[in-house]
Amino acid sequence: MQRSIVRRTAAGAAAAALTVVLGACGAANESSGNSDQGSGLSGTLDGAGASSQEAAQQAWRAAFSEQNPDLTINYSPIGSGGGRERFVNGASDFGGTDAALEGEELEGAKQRCGTLVEVPAYVSPVAVSFNLDGIDELKLTPQTIAKIFNQKITKWNAEEIRKTNPNADLPDLPITPVNRSDESGTTENFVDYLSTAAPNAWPHEVSGNWPVSGGEAAKGTSGVKSAIEAGQGTIGYLDASQAGDLGKVAVGVGEEFVSYSPEAAAKVLEVSERKTGQGEHVYAYDLARDTTESGTYPIVLVSYAMACGSYDDANTGELVRNYFQYVISEEGQQAAADAAGSAPISAGLREKLQPAIEAIGANS
Repeated sequence: MQRSIVRRTAAGAAAAALTVVLGACGAANESSGNSDQGSGLSGTLDGAGASSQEAAQQAWRAAFSEQNPDLTINYSPIGSGGGRERFVNGASDFGGTDAALEGEELEGAKQRCGTLVEVPAYVSPVAVSFNLDGIDELKLTPQTIAKIFNQKITKWNAEEIRKTNPNADLPDLPITPVNRSDESGTTENFVDYLSTAAPNAWPHEVSGNWPVSGGEAAKGTSGVKSAIEAGQGTIGYLDASQAGDLGKVAVGVGEEFVSYSPEAAAKVLEVSERKTGQGEHVYAYDLARDTTESGTYPIVLVSYAMACGSYDDANTGELVRNYFQYVISEEGQQAAADAAGSAPISAGLREKLQPAIEAIGANS
């Protein structure tokens, strides 16, 4: 049975929601992607969703608030599943999710919004982190990572680990995998990587719910980090911005091992294809998890921002549109990178997203 390390109620999550009084956002940005807000917008927006975006959202709103004081934007980091549910049900003005809308949720969002807008706003590597005395980095193949988390490799001195780390002083110590206890976009992205890059070693379906019992379970990114830190021989997955001083895994890609970095993570979008048939302004990507491209880190989380083409209140649409314009701007992306270690989207991608941003609230 999994042991829950950290518990937090929905009420606690809501109480932890970050609220910043923000300045107004002006007309559409220049093609360079620089923001120049200041048109005196006022009102209140409520957003909710991916906890991975928490630090980025705080940075976006803090920087935005320096420009104008009359716009209040709330963001509750309740997790991707909760964020999608609130957005589809009309309980939030915008949402954040680490897994793009699909199936019934996608159709529900289209029914609510008329025109659905979904754009990549935050790109970050997912770190595979561990706690072993005296070891800062290990090189692991996708197959070895999958077997560890599927509990088929159970000792740190197993042959598969020693083979790619011949100089490491690996202990005869049990491996304790740590996973998310809550439905999570981070989990879905990590499981998608395992399923794609090591299909023979990972037989489980891709889902935001962790499929393997027997390890330790913790709620939220902070819970996973705390669980890894509290143990010896623990290993887990979490947004790289939160990995801190934990040991890091360099992932096997082709003939090399690649450590995570914003630059290595950003390369994944360059070699990935946009999903078709989702909607004119839905920019969801089939990530190339099994790439062999040199210097690419394939365990990456692309977190999306969700908005509507139509709102009951036209002012709400204008506020969301201007806020999203700042989020994807060069300035906004750099603010997130400075705060959370994320990978800024490229100028080319920003240009492609402009029509989607302009569609927000256009039919209100």
